[in-house]
Amino acid sequence: MRAIEPFSIHVADSVLSDLQSRIRATRWPDPAPGAPWSQGTDLSYLKELLSCWADGYDWRAQERKLNAFRHFRADLSGARIHFVHERAKEARGIPLILTHGWPSTFLELLPLVPLLTDPTAHGIDGPAFDVVIPSLPGYGFSERPERTGINYRSTAALWHELMRALGYERYGAQGGDFGAGVTTFMALDDPRPMIGIHLSNLEIAPYRGPGSRPLSEAERAYLAENRRWLEVEHGYSDLQSTKPQSLGYGLNDSPAGLAAWIVEKWRSWTDSGGDPAARLSREFLLDTLMIYWTTQTITASMRDYFDNRWHGVALGPDDFVAVPTAVAVFPNQFVPEGEPPREWAERLYEVRRWTPMPRGGHFAPAEVPELVARDIAAFFGSIRSSAPAPRRAP
Repeated sequence: MRAIEPFSIHVADSVLSDLQSRIRATRWPDPAPGAPWSQGTDLSYLKELLSCWADGYDWRAQERKLNAFRHFRADLSGARIHFVHERAKEARGIPLILTHGWPSTFLELLPLVPLLTDPTAHGIDGPAFDVVIPSLPGYGFSERPERTGINYRSTAALWHELMRALGYERYGAQGGDFGAGVTTFMALDDPRPMIGIHLSNLEIAPYRGPGSRPLSEAERAYLAENRRWLEVEHGYSDLQSTKPQSLGYGLNDSPAGLAAWIVEKWRSWTDSGGDPAARLSREFLLDTLMIYWTTQTITASMRDYFDNRWHGVALGPDDFVAVPTAVAVFPNQFVPEGEPPREWAERLYEVRRWTPMPRGGHFAPAEVPELVARDIAAFFGSIRSSAPAPRRAP
């Protein structure tokens, strides 16, 4: 077994005082003409948020709440990875590894922990789970190897290594955004230990080359809507997948720059109706900013875009995820009109469960955790006969 050690979060006082000083010394740009948010993060909103960050936010209280979870760090192949590991409250749980994306952190998935480890107490009909929540390489308290090529596939291999190190022989996986990509490659590259996978969005495009079936009308409409979205919203990805280092200097040095870059995505991609507080508390947003700021990992996190674009994996005609798959379809997954049709997912996955959700967006585990937990429990409950009793883990 690889070295696995307990871990707790503690930010030095000097880091907190430096953060306050930087916020108070922010050089603000002029406000953008036109409607608020039409050219990016709204100035008045950001000023109010940073004022709270500097003078109305108690990180120590949030730190204590986070440390109530069981944190660990593990030495895996080429990286030291942080993760939260919580076992089922009663009996033996189905092992389940949950993976976040960008610009998220492990915090997005923490609301699922009590719902999945103790479903009965929360009125959820389904099995209990042993929950493992790692931070992606280069995010927060996880190291990123100092090389290129850290992509969906390499991270999927690390997650298999982690689950084996924890003593699990069979397990499920769930993810959204980059986490959905990692989860897909866990099932694609090493399906033997996989009970099933649950996705909160479709991150990996299926093979569409020679021999693939023609697109349906619904698929053509879905791809057209995505092309329109790319024209107006995809600039961040083009930059992060080509020049993440240049962008990183500013975001790593300026709390205002970091907050503006990240919060705009949390506003746009949630089912918020344009109000960031509609689904997420201010404390949650500030906690997320704090993880990136105090660990200085925003630049490393953006390398996911570079590595998956230039060192990624092209799927071929024989690539198919035969592991049972569930897909939860949220109405504001980037754009309301951009919900994928089931036949698009079935090009790549053995879809056993397809759940159109009444609300929620790209960060569904933080926005609507009960909906996500219920769908996970229902799916794995339907295939639980495939899940043997797990070995005891630390």
